[in-house]
Amino acid sequence: MSRKIIIDCDPGIDDAIAIAIALFDPRLDVLAITSTAGTVEADQATRNVTAIVHHLDPARYPRIGMATAITGAPVLDDSHLNGSNGLGDFLFDSPGRQNPTASEKIIGDLVHQNPNEITLVCLGPLTNLARLCRRDPMAIPLINNVVISGGSVGYPGNATPVAERNIFFDPISASEIFSSATTKSLVPLDVTEEVLFGVDLLEDLPSKFTRAGMLLHKLLPFAFRTAHQKLGRELIPLYDATTLLSVVEPDLFQWEAMAGRVETRGELTCGQTVFDQRLRPEWPMNMEVAIEVDSEEVQAAIKRLMRYAGQQT
Repeated sequence: MSRKIIIDCDPGIDDAIAIAIALFDPRLDVLAITSTAGTVEADQATRNVTAIVHHLDPARYPRIGMATAITGAPVLDDSHLNGSNGLGDFLFDSPGRQNPTASEKIIGDLVHQNPNEITLVCLGPLTNLARLCRRDPMAIPLINNVVISGGSVGYPGNATPVAERNIFFDPISASEIFSSATTKSLVPLDVTEEVLFGVDLLEDLPSKFTRAGMLLHKLLPFAFRTAHQKLGRELIPLYDATTLLSVVEPDLFQWEAMAGRVETRGELTCGQTVFDQRLRPEWPMNMEVAIEVDSEEVQAAIKRLMRYAGQQT
């Protein structure tokens, strides 16, 4: 039986790769893909989700949620890593006019219709889930699990010296979710930075004459090139694909119950995820955190899922 999921994301090359994998993994039933501002602004995030789904043309189209701009959020410009449109400047065919519903409403409607059955996979800032908490708090306990790509336990940040990008973009929302009555699984930088891919990944991609293959052959060379030019990296992580894999193959990860909070006010530490790891912790445990990963097995699984997506398209 396939697992019902909603993907909440801010695409983003990394998010697009995770979407391409998820839509064709027979173990997953993607009910909706909701967009949020982050890697790109809200309107662009919605356009990107719509364009990715239209391009991949899955047998069953998920519902698409509209992102809303975040007031007062820090401005992060990821164009140097993701291109001006967030997708490596890949120009998609226009899917025509769309009138998507607000992301948090779609999430709320679906969890009420499928109580305790949906896993919400958050691959971007936690804005939409925090809005749902305020708008419809009765929906929150109905979510089976919230899987979050973000934060760090001991690894340096990638937005600031201590903050990871998804958490840093909207730390107030992240703080609300960390303290909310949801079952949460966090996949932090400590783990996702262990699953690295070299340029030889391009040789394992599906044919560029498939829909998924065309997308991957456009996005990944751009990602490798910009990582080398802008960051001096020869190996790149696929944060969101790794997080998605933790949903379907959790045994490839080692998990530990932890007590975590988000710093929302520090001049130098805003967006930092802080965990009570004292000998006698005083904070209540509020999530499970991936602390180790079988990186080789996860790499191999992601490559298999990419090839499978190509076969299906």
